Amino acid sequence: MAATGPSLFVASPLVTSTAGNSVRNRCLSSFRAMAVSADQKSSPATVATRSTEKGRWLEEKNRKGRKEEEELTSNIYSNPQEITDENGNTLREYFQECKDLMIQSKAGPPRWFTPLECGSHAPDSPLLLFLPGIDGMGLGLFKHHHKLGKIFEIWCLHIPVTDKTSFTDLVKLVERTVRSEYKRSPDRPIYIVGESLGACIALDIAARNPDVDLVLILANPATSFSRSQLQSLIPVLQVMPDQLSLYFSYMLNLASGDPLRMAIENVAKGLMPHQIVGELTQDLVAMSSYLCVLADMLPRETLLWKLQMLKSASSSANSHLHAVKNQALLLCSGKDQLFPSEEEAQRLYRMLPKCEKRVLEESGHFLFLEDGFDLVTAIKGASFYRQGKYLDYVSDYILPTPYEFKKIYESNRWVLAVTSPVMLSTLEDGKVVRGLAGIPSEGPVLYVGYHMLLGFELAPLVLQFLMERNILLRGIAHPMMFTRAKEGRMLDLGSFDTYRLMGAVPVSGSNFYKLLSSKSHALLYPGGVREALHRKGEEYKLFWPEQSEFVRMASRFGAKIVPFGVVGEDDVGELVFDYNDQMQIPSLRTFIKELTEEVVHLRIDASGEVSNQDVYLPGVVPKLPGRFYYYFGKPIETKERKEELRNRERAHEVYLHVKTEVEKCIAYLKEKREEDPYRNLMTRLVYQATHGFEAQVPTFEL
Repeated sequence: MAATGPSLFVASPLVTSTAGNSVRNRCLSSFRAMAVSADQKSSPATVATRSTEKGRWLEEKNRKGRKEEEELTSNIYSNPQEITDENGNTLREYFQECKDLMIQSKAGPPRWFTPLECGSHAPDSPLLLFLPGIDGMGLGLFKHHHKLGKIFEIWCLHIPVTDKTSFTDLVKLVERTVRSEYKRSPDRPIYIVGESLGACIALDIAARNPDVDLVLILANPATSFSRSQLQSLIPVLQVMPDQLSLYFSYMLNLASGDPLRMAIENVAKGLMPHQIVGELTQDLVAMSSYLCVLADMLPRETLLWKLQMLKSASSSANSHLHAVKNQALLLCSGKDQLFPSEEEAQRLYRMLPKCEKRVLEESGHFLFLEDGFDLVTAIKGASFYRQGKYLDYVSDYILPTPYEFKKIYESNRWVLAVTSPVMLSTLEDGKVVRGLAGIPSEGPVLYVGYHMLLGFELAPLVLQFLMERNILLRGIAHPMMFTRAKEGRMLDLGSFDTYRLMGAVPVSGSNFYKLLSSKSHALLYPGGVREALHRKGEEYKLFWPEQSEFVRMASRFGAKIVPFGVVGEDDVGELVFDYNDQMQIPSLRTFIKELTEEVVHLRIDASGEVSNQDVYLPGVVPKLPGRFYYYFGKPIETKERKEELRNRERAHEVYLHVKTEVEKCIAYLKEKREEDPYRNLMTRLVYQATHGFEAQVPTFEL
């Protein structure tokens, strides 16, 4: 299907538009042409273009690699307060782009385009197809183009305002694209991000193509149309004169969770700074100013056509749900006033076998246009990003951006403030120093230590390593953070998104191997669940397996083993209702048994207390916070002992040595903290009030 006139779309899938008059249009500064039709095959010219693009990408990658090395040397995570916010596009810019896009494509069939601001991506990046909602513009990911473009090849579907392509034909168009791209790269997953109507198309595509590796990301699916307020608009629009447009004000109010009401409530509560109020006011004014754009996007006749299409789309998608077996991530808004999205997400979650859901409590229907939502962060946090047929937690992992790190830091800032962590490390000459100067810079490094109750020590530990040494600790975690029974009692997997975003991997021999082979800094707790969910009187007691689990693997890659201890859990809370207490109560005993049966069973062949992997929730009474202390012992070298440590007995000796060192670290900290004049929160507050709240609080003499 050839383009007509100065359009931003042309027939060749990857050839940029050459229409001279259109270059001057602002819309062309943001978009480049993509496939007009899914029917088109890759021509020799297209293949040549892709080869050229790959060469340019490699050159660009080398340049960026040098820049990233310089940034890593300076440590972009060192001061979270100075990290600037990611400047997303504003609603004003969004409406302007919609206006420009409508000028460029007043008529014609649906077509694909790639926004220019997506930039360059790796040649093996997955393809992401964006299917728009009722507006059809294809600009729904406007605020996310830049970040998405770094890890995906992005095609957005644009449906011109006057286009009357049926739902069935839209499904066929997208299906042709999916089949074509699958044939070109059968080992590359294809992501489909669908919003409302687009989500229904995505579900139908998945049902019709079970052989294609599709990953679905569905935002507020329109599968609940029969229970939505929009259905009641159909008979109204059928009799409404064209000149009346009161319904636009109604739809505008529904756009993002009634933003004006939320703004007024936040200001009344004193929760929103004046500058944010000003920004929100500007967005609201922009929305009002572009009411005419909304009217052009959805005139009465078009809106009626789209609502009728939604009705058929919902019916079709629901009839095919049983055939959808693909990996799917449901994003539902708690304040969606167009659809009962939260209720619908729960229904779909139960019906789709490989489905996860995330609920955004304060968001409205147009989730992707809201400032507080980041699609890339959501994909990474749910472990949904992969470049091959199967997820590789090591090679597919993407480092947190500085802004993602800043948000994680801010959400844990109170933990750092009240516990004022003291971290000690050991230099090569055996000298103990405050800070992490004794930590090896180059991997592979394996940190082996004690797990405090409920893992209290994790947040300060991981954050401090990134801030002080620019080292990301890849935690080896329990599988319960990555898998969950559909109707189980365990926490939703969304509760663990931050752990995955910061590099946690499920414990397994293959993941351990991959971490060490990639020279990572891996964090291992041999005591596992039994140590983190210990009983009263068992604080600072190690529950390690009798047999060595990590020494031979570490020696295979010449990894340094750093033993460490941590104390402080008894200074922030007292365990008053433990496992033994709860097992005496029949209802709680049943609850513990059900929880334990849900999770993956580890160490089923182990003996002793470490084999007791029962999962329970300890009852802890908070105390006036004391302080957390970390002590990293002298690294244990294995590089020169590879042959020696192949012997199980020799490896076991090193294993016992590491365990002894961890116990020594704990004993050292328990003794030395008694000498810390700032162990108590009140004395630290007095010091900070005098020296500034960002000042490092002193501790005991070393």
